[in-house]
Amino acid sequence: MTSLNSLVRFLLFASVAFSKIPAAEPQSLDRTLEPYLKDFGLPALGVAVFREGVVISSGVVGTRRAGEDIPVRIDDCFHLGSDSKAFTSLLAAIFVEEGKLRWDSTLGEIFVELNDKMNPEFAQITVEELLSHSSGLSDGSEIVDLINRSYQQQGNMDELRYWMVKETAPKPLDHPRGSKFDYSNLGYTIAGALLERIGGKSWEELVTERIIEPLELKSAGFGPQASLGKVDAPLGHLIEEGKTKAMLAGPNGDNPLILGPAGTMHMSVLDFAKWVAWQAGEGKRLPALVSPDTMKKLHAPVIDTGLRENAPPGTPKTGGYALGWGQVTEDWAPDPVITHTGSNTLNLALAMFWPKTDFGFVIVTNIAGARADEAVRKLAVTLYQDFSGRP
Repeated sequence: MTSLNSLVRFLLFASVAFSKIPAAEPQSLDRTLEPYLKDFGLPALGVAVFREGVVISSGVVGTRRAGEDIPVRIDDCFHLGSDSKAFTSLLAAIFVEEGKLRWDSTLGEIFVELNDKMNPEFAQITVEELLSHSSGLSDGSEIVDLINRSYQQQGNMDELRYWMVKETAPKPLDHPRGSKFDYSNLGYTIAGALLERIGGKSWEELVTERIIEPLELKSAGFGPQASLGKVDAPLGHLIEEGKTKAMLAGPNGDNPLILGPAGTMHMSVLDFAKWVAWQAGEGKRLPALVSPDTMKKLHAPVIDTGLRENAPPGTPKTGGYALGWGQVTEDWAPDPVITHTGSNTLNLALAMFWPKTDFGFVIVTNIAGARADEAVRKLAVTLYQDFSGRP
């Protein structure tokens, strides 16, 4: 970015106050949330509703660990799963605006030293294709094999992700680039490796320095939301033989760390709301990490997802996919919503916002599956009807 552009950016935003999300909720939603725990078998549930960058209502109810009386708190961290993808796409956007990357930069350009071993079509995959799930890479047995073998490799996370690029590069694509939407955590992990090459640090370091710290998301972190050997945050849960089982922090308590760019982040419901409210402003609020036009690009659909009847939690069922976000039309809202759901199969998080009205909400729970998804979707309708001010 030129110094002139930087000056223009400063003048555009110097008079705009960065709206800070209050630490305490103005209106408690606890009574609204309580029935969901019993009705849907949720250990805990959290919500924050925002308008014009400010949380107007929030609440958390339930327990950190099913079967035990360990009440959740408003500052407890919940896992975001694939809602982490929006951080990866924003990091790419920052590098694009700095002139270090283009949306049409290819893997062949970034990893030049691998060109003689790359499948020609793999070499042509662009940044935009990786971030819109239209790269031709699928999540099948291939990614499971890569994850399993990654544990045998040496090095830091950036070195492991580069190893994943090297292992994937020679193989044919699952389908032609741009031919269809195919939700790919592998694609996002490779995008993370690409950003690590550009930024010279691990994805976790880059996201921390370039996004988390400027936005003051003080509770944000990576991996299981609880500490090893402690129940200092809501544990993720699964259903095993009809019973709810808590999963402690550890290798089975979250997605493998190598998948960080696709989904290993956690934070409190209020910080999650701060992050999504900043997105909803589309450049209205500081810090100006990218321009308003770039914010709108991140939210603009790139590819139609088609109708996916049995889409798992964390993937859009229909609509268009942008860059780390989906755009969906709901029958209970007059305007399309920018949204994403995230799940590491133990937790579930939903973000929804409407840039036109600068309104939205986030919902988090520490269990996943069909019942949790049903609860979150039902609660979303209630929140919209109660707080949007729209018919």
